Amino acid sequence: MSNLDRQATPSVCGGRGFVVAEPVRELLSPRRVPLGESTEVRRLLPNLGRRMVGAWAFVDHYGPDDIADEPGMQVPPHPHMGLQTVSWLHEGEVLHRDSTGALATIRPRELGLMTSGRAISHSEESPRPHARFLHGAQLWVALPGAHRGIEPHFQHHTELPEVTAPGLSATVVLGTLDGAASPGTTYTPLVGADLTLARGAEARLPLEADFEYAVLSMSGEAHVDGVPVLPGSMLYLGCGRSELPLRADSDASLLLLGGEPFEEEIVMFWNWIGRSHEEIAEAREDWMNGNRFGEVKGYDGPPLPAPALPATALKPRGRVR
Repeated sequence: MSNLDRQATPSVCGGRGFVVAEPVRELLSPRRVPLGESTEVRRLLPNLGRRMVGAWAFVDHYGPDDIADEPGMQVPPHPHMGLQTVSWLHEGEVLHRDSTGALATIRPRELGLMTSGRAISHSEESPRPHARFLHGAQLWVALPGAHRGIEPHFQHHTELPEVTAPGLSATVVLGTLDGAASPGTTYTPLVGADLTLARGAEARLPLEADFEYAVLSMSGEAHVDGVPVLPGSMLYLGCGRSELPLRADSDASLLLLGGEPFEEEIVMFWNWIGRSHEEIAEAREDWMNGNRFGEVKGYDGPPLPAPALPATALKPRGRVR
């Protein structure tokens, strides 16, 4: 998914200097951002106060939206580099096309994983006809330096492993949870898991003490380590936890995101992750001149133009503002 904000600002993040090395409970509120013709998203990362959770560098939550009489998601071709995109749906479908020639319809609880590597472009749209409701999350994972120049590729996994306990079912979207490993390719130690809690359920989810974590509420009423987390908000948990207490006041769905704190400082501007102003400026020039990022065939419409670079040079700094 693209960042369609025409007033794009640089996000400077990464490095271990601002990692919270002990358990915390920091509630993050979303920023509302329009996406395409009829979709609005709630942006949780990058946030005013916190920029990354492990290698997770971008989190949008959208819906549930009634798009029965709307075009739904319509995101024209746009570029990415230095990251992986994770498409995750609870309702609806998204048609993915990219410059490698990949074409796939992603449905609820299926993993759409695009690794941009050095350069890729893609589009996303609600199929015609499409389901009445659209509800999901779009996430980015920063690629470490050793892998950010790899060849771009796309993976679509329709079956994913689950971890279960009384009142709890956890689908492992990416990485590993309690010994269950997603088939999606990762390049840094991390986890993404979709948690479904039954009304009245109380559970303790095993965690890695060296990881930092956050939990995004997708729907329902749940308490995470005693903190009520409403749909569309995210609770940052820091590091140092071996388990996470969960309680549901109603049927609820959560996204658990975590990983080893990302070692490198990065610059994130529009739909690119790099390490310097010069790298971002080169990517912008290549995109605007039709170089390097390839062509998305089959989408009915022009590609997105890139926003102008800021007047001052982009510099990588820390994980928090």
